[in-house]
Amino acid sequence: MKKKKTKRPVSALTGIILSIFTENPFKAYNYKQVGHLIGLKDKAGRDLLLKIIDELVQNESLNEIKRGKYMLNPEKVQELSSIKKHIVGTVDMLKTKKAYIIPEDGGEDVYIATNNLGHSLHEDKVKVLIFPKRKGHKPEGQIVEVLERTKDTYVGVLEMSKNFGFVIADNQSMPYDIFVPINKTNKALNGQKVIVKITEWPEHSNNPFGEITEVLGTPGNNDVEMKSILADYDFPLSFPVDVEKDADRIPTKISSSEIKKRRDFRKTWTLTIDPLDAKDFDDAISLVKLESGNYEVGIHIADVSHYVTPGTALDDEALKRATSIYLVDRVIPMLPEVLSNQVCSLRPNEDKLTFSAVFIMNNKAEVLEQWFGKTIINSDRRFTYEEAQEIIESGAGEYSEEINILHALATLLRKKRFNNGSINFNSEEVKFKLDEKGKPIETYIKEQKEANHLVEEFMLLANKRVAEKIGKQKENKQPKTFVYRIHDEPNPEKLNTFVQFLKKLGYNLNVSSRQTLASSYNNLFEKIHGKGEETMIETIAVRTMAKAIYSTDNIGHYGLAFPFYTHFTSPIRRYPDLMVHRLLEKYLEGGKSANKDVYEEMCKHSSEMEKRATQAERDSIKYKQVEFLLDKKGKVFDGVISGVSKWGIFVQLVVSKSEGLIRFNELKDDYYYLDEDNYRIIGRQSGNIYRLGDKVNVLVKDVDMEKRQLDFAIID
Repeated sequence: MKKKKTKRPVSALTGIILSIFTENPFKAYNYKQVGHLIGLKDKAGRDLLLKIIDELVQNESLNEIKRGKYMLNPEKVQELSSIKKHIVGTVDMLKTKKAYIIPEDGGEDVYIATNNLGHSLHEDKVKVLIFPKRKGHKPEGQIVEVLERTKDTYVGVLEMSKNFGFVIADNQSMPYDIFVPINKTNKALNGQKVIVKITEWPEHSNNPFGEITEVLGTPGNNDVEMKSILADYDFPLSFPVDVEKDADRIPTKISSSEIKKRRDFRKTWTLTIDPLDAKDFDDAISLVKLESGNYEVGIHIADVSHYVTPGTALDDEALKRATSIYLVDRVIPMLPEVLSNQVCSLRPNEDKLTFSAVFIMNNKAEVLEQWFGKTIINSDRRFTYEEAQEIIESGAGEYSEEINILHALATLLRKKRFNNGSINFNSEEVKFKLDEKGKPIETYIKEQKEANHLVEEFMLLANKRVAEKIGKQKENKQPKTFVYRIHDEPNPEKLNTFVQFLKKLGYNLNVSSRQTLASSYNNLFEKIHGKGEETMIETIAVRTMAKAIYSTDNIGHYGLAFPFYTHFTSPIRRYPDLMVHRLLEKYLEGGKSANKDVYEEMCKHSSEMEKRATQAERDSIKYKQVEFLLDKKGKVFDGVISGVSKWGIFVQLVVSKSEGLIRFNELKDDYYYLDEDNYRIIGRQSGNIYRLGDKVNVLVKDVDMEKRQLDFAIID
């Protein structure tokens, strides 16, 4: 028996038809397309549809732009624009060709359906028309203009046909394959990894057009994959010739006239403590025990600003890069090697030019006096963190007395910092041992120990005191333009969501004041240490926080609980530190305030490049984590449930911190459903529960190097 068709009132149908045109005011439809969208396919329905469209043309709601093609009347578009709001924001593209817009001025993210994306791409700055909000739905809209294309080059694999090719991008946020004509392939071969530049995107084409600018090589080769990561974030793979020439012209010998201008620390006991594989030694620490019983502690930083001067090709390139990038197997330096690893690097038993912060401290680690200025040092010894740690733990070894005095002072500084509201975010660093071809043969977690804390506390002290020196107002005078490292308070909505999340896991967070929140965070991190849910909670905790950035407008550093903070201690690898050195020298000599707008622009650029470098570093770690398991398919590992989703449960391996997915259809013992509110899945028949933080044994089922994805199966 046939079902009776529901008859729609004409007036309602008119409204639905009009809404199709108003939701897509710049798109033309014929009556068949409209009929398909609303499900009117029979002759009677089509006749009715044509009648309504004709009425809408008569009352000037629609225009027939060419025979059988209709579009919303431009006057109606203007009318809608006055009712509907336009916003400017950044595109957050999904693999599914849907997107969310992150508004420039804050507020809720705006959902953009696939057919409303225009020709926008991930991280483009766009103008969006907001649709009237539907009850129970998130804000939705349509991208009406791409204001700024953030990225136009991509790394991917070329798939060739006879007369053309397509580049399938590595970047998961690039859902479109890029069409490449046969004469634009740059002799690349099918299956090779390439860099492609988008040259145009014709209005009626589903895919952008491009040309191959560089052939990287065969996928899977370690060097090719690391270069691919760098190229995907638009980091240069080498220095331009004029920059190398600039660097080679720098004199390596220090003149006697330059030494006379500086405070001489060459006979003062000084050391550096760095990672085993480091070559760019930015900082050194000196110690003198004074007759008064107090200590003179010097924090000596490589004087890069003496060698790298504004207006040179060397400085322009350093600003463009803004940071060094640390991938798993290599460093892409901000400065050429002759500077970063030789001339500026504070190598032992060599005279080196430095910019120093010198403090007279008592045995309670209170600063009694301070001095900032240009210096020259000669480091007595280069320690690795492991060597310094052994001396701290044993109390014996070369320069053990000096190292343990510094350790005692740093411990007091650290304790005071946390008592004042600094938040102790724990971070685990995944490290790899690689074979000669760059393949990971072992993975381990690098721990932060007392030797790391020793260096960290004195660097924090120098950064804080330099910022205070310039930033603190004197006699109601406006502070001079300066570069600060700022960290805003947590987003209240994100913080509230985090509090609710913790309650379901049996933890509390006291948000009644800034001090209690910081203390509560630190107590939480102590409670979860070593537990299955530790990684997940710490990850979400970090996401509740704003991102630290560079700015000329100081709002303090929330996470450190410092009213004034900057970056002064790493000018070899961070351009903002070089800016700080130049400004500090200028102001110590009585110079006028620098141009705020110029420095703010450099701050924004540096923050963006830092973000990109962090993403590239994470991508290289993720690649090696997946590669580490490539020859371990079928093996079983200990893991912890690190996430739950509608696709299944995510498990992080204890051995490598690699994260993989166990799909619901791999759970053979029962039909499981997601209890999203309580971060768990439940077996319908058995009542068996897998929850966030549970320890599980998993089998490595599949390793997809191309997508950098792992599939696991649970073993009971």
